Amino acid sequence: MKKIMFYCQYLAGMGHLVRSAEIIRSLVKDFEVCFISGGQVVPGFELPPTAKVIHLPAVWEEGSELKPVDNSQSIETIKENRKNILLKHFDQFEPDCLITECFPFSKHKLMFELMPLLERVKSSERSVKVICSLRDLIMTQPMTARSRAKRQEKVCNLINQYYDLVLFHADPQIQKLEECFPKVKDLNCEVYYTGYVAQSPPEDIAPTDEDLVGLSQEAPMIVASVGGGRHGYQLLRTLVETSPILETALPHKIHAFAGPFMAEAEFLQLQTMAVGGNLTLRRYTSHLIDYMTQAELSVSLAGYNTTMNILRTGVRSLVFPSSSEHQTGEQTLRSEKLERLGVVNILHPDELVPDRLAEKIITCTHQKAVLHRFDLQGAQKSSLCLKALLYSEAMAA
Repeated sequence: MKKIMFYCQYLAGMGHLVRSAEIIRSLVKDFEVCFISGGQVVPGFELPPTAKVIHLPAVWEEGSELKPVDNSQSIETIKENRKNILLKHFDQFEPDCLITECFPFSKHKLMFELMPLLERVKSSERSVKVICSLRDLIMTQPMTARSRAKRQEKVCNLINQYYDLVLFHADPQIQKLEECFPKVKDLNCEVYYTGYVAQSPPEDIAPTDEDLVGLSQEAPMIVASVGGGRHGYQLLRTLVETSPILETALPHKIHAFAGPFMAEAEFLQLQTMAVGGNLTLRRYTSHLIDYMTQAELSVSLAGYNTTMNILRTGVRSLVFPSSSEHQTGEQTLRSEKLERLGVVNILHPDELVPDRLAEKIITCTHQKAVLHRFDLQGAQKSSLCLKALLYSEAMAA
């Protein structure tokens, strides 16, 4: 059986982890997989049990700086440890294929460990294919046109020097790579459109008692989520403040999930505000997609995976694109395209006040859900593409 090493680093939310895990769920059917995770561990998150999982000393991003999750060591010590662990497991696992998630299109702060890894691949006596797993929009810090051109040239050089294939996780009827990376014609390797990677319901994690109660209720449901939670406090606070208005206007029960990375002080404040109303607040559920399947309306941020859950379940949706001063507005770009197609409704910053949010939610609950034919088979098609690449080459040899 061919071996694949899959490197994933999530720095703010957990979207990269969710998408990577879904791809791995397809890969383990035909490959031996070693998953390298560089982000904070999410309790209760499901990874395929047959995959070998290596957790690097976790880092996250605050502003534009990498920070250790464990503050007992300096970031420089952690960087050195991560690099050594990564190289050790590459040597021990001896993969036939290395997949880097998003790099080199973004995550250049991780070059301290990824460049030594790519050099180790290049110097290996074995044939190792190198693949980039890339989502639909490339997130980078705001920059001048000149800086952007230099960065894109750097990306082209890295792809052309080290990579054999780019798996682009988008449907070309919505998003083409050249829209966010104009130098795509300068890439020497194939860019393969996989379709979007949409999450499946968990297979090996049973619902908690709270999930069993929430998913079995008879009252209609609104589900609210903010991904990992680092950027979701404002939306959830306004929703909590809005819930008394909705309690008198709608029969719906609201289930809200703050995310595993929301600051503890923010989460406790929201919990205190939500006591006694029609809104139940929790940190995290492994069964979010089950809530969205059952819900009359989803209120959320607009990250890749939440948007894919909306497309997969067909739930009516109200999305608040998260913005960050350190990143481009990928959530806004994605949401605006889907709103023009009638698939989602965008909540704008000036509408993030209780009266206007209540009005928006009530309007959305009476809308008809819009059917679509977008390609959501990105995980399966990624696996099929890699089977053709790795096994057909072995047969030819």
